Amino acid sequence: MSVRSRWILNRLVLYARLMRLDKPIGIMLLLWPTLWGLVFASPGYQDMTVLVIYVLGTVLMRSAGCVINDYADRNFDPYVQRTATRPLATQALRPAEALGVAGILALMAFGLVLMLNPLTIGLSFVALAVAVSYPYTKRFFPLPQAYLGVAFGLAIPMAFATYQNTVPGLAWVLWMANVFWAIAYDTEYAMVDRDDDIPLKLHSSALLFGRFEVLAIMLCHVVFLLMMAGAGWWMRWGLGYFLGLTVAAGLIGLQYRWIKTREPKRCFEAFLNNHWVGAAIFLGLLWDRWGLIQNLRV
Repeated sequence: MSVRSRWILNRLVLYARLMRLDKPIGIMLLLWPTLWGLVFASPGYQDMTVLVIYVLGTVLMRSAGCVINDYADRNFDPYVQRTATRPLATQALRPAEALGVAGILALMAFGLVLMLNPLTIGLSFVALAVAVSYPYTKRFFPLPQAYLGVAFGLAIPMAFATYQNTVPGLAWVLWMANVFWAIAYDTEYAMVDRDDDIPLKLHSSALLFGRFEVLAIMLCHVVFLLMMAGAGWWMRWGLGYFLGLTVAAGLIGLQYRWIKTREPKRCFEAFLNNHWVGAAIFLGLLWDRWGLIQNLRV
C-alpha cells in the first residue's frame, strides 16, 4: 500500500470515529423514535422509498450531529476521560475538516429530504437548527438532555408530515414522550461524566437533579411509558403493542437496579440498554401492524 493510500485510509478511519460509526448506540436511539413515527403515521403500509429516506437520513444526521458536537466541545473533551481520545480532542483532525464533514453529511441528508413534501422539508430546517445548536446548550441551559430529546424526536412530526401532510396532536404526544425518554437515558449517560463536568462548568441533568437523579430518571421513564400507552390506546393498537411496552417496562426496571448503585460503568450499561427499550416498542408495533393478532384488540 502506498503512502498516499495509507494516508487516505487513516483519514477515513478518523472520519468514521468522528461520526461515531464505531459506536452506533446514538444512531439507534434516534432511529427507534423515527420508526415509531413512521408506523404511527402510515396508512397501514410502509412506502419503502420513504422508509429508506428516513433510515439513511437518520444515519447521516446523527453522524453530522456527532461531528458538530465534537467541534463545539473540542476544548473540553481533552479534559474528560471518556472523550479524551476523540479525533478533535487529540488534534488528529483539524476543526475545519470537521466542519467540512458535517456540511457534506447535512447536504446529503437534505438531498434526501427534497424527495418528500414541502411540509416535511420545512420541518427539516427546524430539525437542523436544533441539531446544530444542541451542543452549545451545555454551556448555559441546566437541562440540555431535554433539548437533546427535542432534537431526537423531531423525526416523529416529520413522519406525520410525510404521510399525512399535517402534524396532528398525536405526533406531538409521541414527540413529548420521546423528550422524557431522552431525559431519562441521557441522564444515565451524564452520570458517567458528572465528576468531569463540574470543574469544566458544564451543565447536565445529573448535576441539576443531584442526589435525586435516580428518582428523576425513573419518573421520566414512567411518564414516557404512560404517554406511549396513551398514544397506543388512542390508535387502538392491539396486544402486540402493549406487550412491547411491557417488555420495555421490564428493561427499564433492570436499568433501575444498575443506576441505583451510581457506579459509572453500571450507569453506562443502563444507558446502552435503552436500545432494547426502543426495539421492544417497535417490534410490538410491527406485531400489530402485520395483523398477527387481529382479533385481540385493546
